Amino acid sequence: MDRDAEDGTRAVPPEPLPIRAKILIVDDDQRNLLAASEILADPAIDLVLADSPEEALRRTLREDFALILLDVQMPRMDGYEVAALIRSRSRTSSVPILFLTAHNKEDMHIFRGYSAGAVDYVFKPIQPLVLKSKVDVFVDLYRKTEEIKRKAAAEKQLLLENLRVRGEKLDAEQALRRREEHQAAVLRGLPIALYTSPLGMEDRRLHFTNDSIERITGFSRQAFATSGLWESRLDPDDGERVLEDLRTVSEAGAVALEYRWRNADGTDRHILDQVVVNRGEDGTPAELFGMWFDVTERKELELSLQHASKLEAVGRLTGGIAHDFNNMLSIVIGNLDLARGALANNEAALRRVESAIEGAHRCAELTSRLLAFSRRSSLQPSALDIAAFMPGLVKLLARTLGERVTIATDLDDRLPEVCVDHAQFEAALINLAVNARDAMPDGGTLGIRIQGRAAPAPDGGEDARTVEIAITDTGTGMSPSVLARVFEPFFTTKEAGKGTGLGLSMVYGFVQQSGGTIAVESSPGQGTRFVITLPARVGRSSPSQGAGPGAAAEPPETVNGAGKAVLVVEDDADVRSTIVSTLEALSFRVLSAQDGSEALRILESEPNIALVFSDVNMPGVLTGIELGHVIRRQWPAMPVLLASGYLKDDQDANGFQLLQKPYRATELISILRNLLSGTHAT
Repeated sequence: MDRDAEDGTRAVPPEPLPIRAKILIVDDDQRNLLAASEILADPAIDLVLADSPEEALRRTLREDFALILLDVQMPRMDGYEVAALIRSRSRTSSVPILFLTAHNKEDMHIFRGYSAGAVDYVFKPIQPLVLKSKVDVFVDLYRKTEEIKRKAAAEKQLLLENLRVRGEKLDAEQALRRREEHQAAVLRGLPIALYTSPLGMEDRRLHFTNDSIERITGFSRQAFATSGLWESRLDPDDGERVLEDLRTVSEAGAVALEYRWRNADGTDRHILDQVVVNRGEDGTPAELFGMWFDVTERKELELSLQHASKLEAVGRLTGGIAHDFNNMLSIVIGNLDLARGALANNEAALRRVESAIEGAHRCAELTSRLLAFSRRSSLQPSALDIAAFMPGLVKLLARTLGERVTIATDLDDRLPEVCVDHAQFEAALINLAVNARDAMPDGGTLGIRIQGRAAPAPDGGEDARTVEIAITDTGTGMSPSVLARVFEPFFTTKEAGKGTGLGLSMVYGFVQQSGGTIAVESSPGQGTRFVITLPARVGRSSPSQGAGPGAAAEPPETVNGAGKAVLVVEDDADVRSTIVSTLEALSFRVLSAQDGSEALRILESEPNIALVFSDVNMPGVLTGIELGHVIRRQWPAMPVLLASGYLKDDQDANGFQLLQKPYRATELISILRNLLSGTHAT
């Protein structure tokens, strides 16, 4: 008799540890975060605070939450947009979202919140009892859900124990039968399959003990009992590694195999195959016991996170090199422009100089596109003659899409100009064309139809003109479910590793920033049609024939500095020397400074400076933008021209004339003329 019986007491199993709940509170106001955390303080609850939408999204990628408290009004992204992104991710799609707001009590805004994925609202000022009670409900629901998951984990552990028990070959046949029946009942509801297999590699037959394998692979249990099926569907790239591990499993005793296996429907799935050796009574290996897990969703999530990390890495890398790279290109282009002026009578040398300048600008365009791809640059819109632009783009598309895709273009005779970022406009059309090519694996026709349209003015005035760009393909089309999500960030139907899901979302963002609209029509087997509508540039139209994007512009009328003093502020000595030489060639008297502090000292001692030309990103206390604001306050009539190869996220040059590095001497001359004549925009 044990001690418990002698004492007349019964042993009580230890209580399981309480389930901790983690709550994410998102608010850009630290005071609100502090107030909410004080209200919800609980030893059994972990509170995670995020003071920006970006921090909240990063947190949801790494951590699991029982509830998300989300402020509606936040900079850069409001709560509705953050909620939609959270809902779009499989990991966080079911996490309850509770909106916190001091505004938007109207039915329309509340309905928008529920549409974005909210389960409830709490209005500010927050009543502690109301917030606490609502949070307690969701925390309780989360704990009950986690308790169910614990029980499921316990059942899985029981399943593994059953495997061990079966390996020991219990003598009690009746007890074994009952355990097998219980095991089969549990397995029917789980995404795993158990099997036994002979030891010899020459006879890889799998005898599955439950019907889950048919749900996972599309093949019946009987099909796997036939020799050769498993090997024939194993991915060739994984085959040699997996077979080698199986050859040594008898010595190792167990092995975990992960490989790709082709299902009956032709799709490849990622399988985790855990194999253990069952030994006989004499201790020698007798057969293999195995368990299949379908881990495809986990693999896809890992790949999605890798894509996101690559994009972030591209952004950091590009932003880091853009400033220095564009400074170097400024030196190259500036000195080539100076050399060009000294070679007026040497046509061969002039052609070489122009070719070098064009190559340098292509390098600058590459940096610009990388910055745009990583969303670290603002748009630089300017007038674009589409009729002159399209022939060059069509040639580029023909090389990009290949011979199996036929390009059919249809342009109106007279098209109005549009005001867009040229590089981004080109990238958007290329993106749509490449997507169309991918939807036509056997080849087809890409149609580009561009026409001018008159849009009725909402105030009854003169009709506004627009340009409609239709991109059509004869591809596979899209289902309604895919069509509904086509512009969502990170949504893609392409195979893993072949698409980031950002292309169409970037096209959508560019069109929106340009004041236009984009629509899409598609159905399975009927192809796809994207229609971009952009506002026309008022008062300008162009014939269908004209110079292409690469044609040289007419040189502007030169500027005579006539001894006027210009202060150049630039930390890079080579760039500063190039600018000084360019301005001196225009007869300006040039003063120079290497940072903002030195520039202010010169301004205080030199009363007759006509213009300040400053770089934006400089070491020291003052950036070029900050220097410009100081000049505006102390010398309000003095023109300020800024130059930059890369504007950081927190930099805003609004109100100042900005020259994008690298630039041509002709661009500098044109801006100088406007600034010194007092016609520049502020």
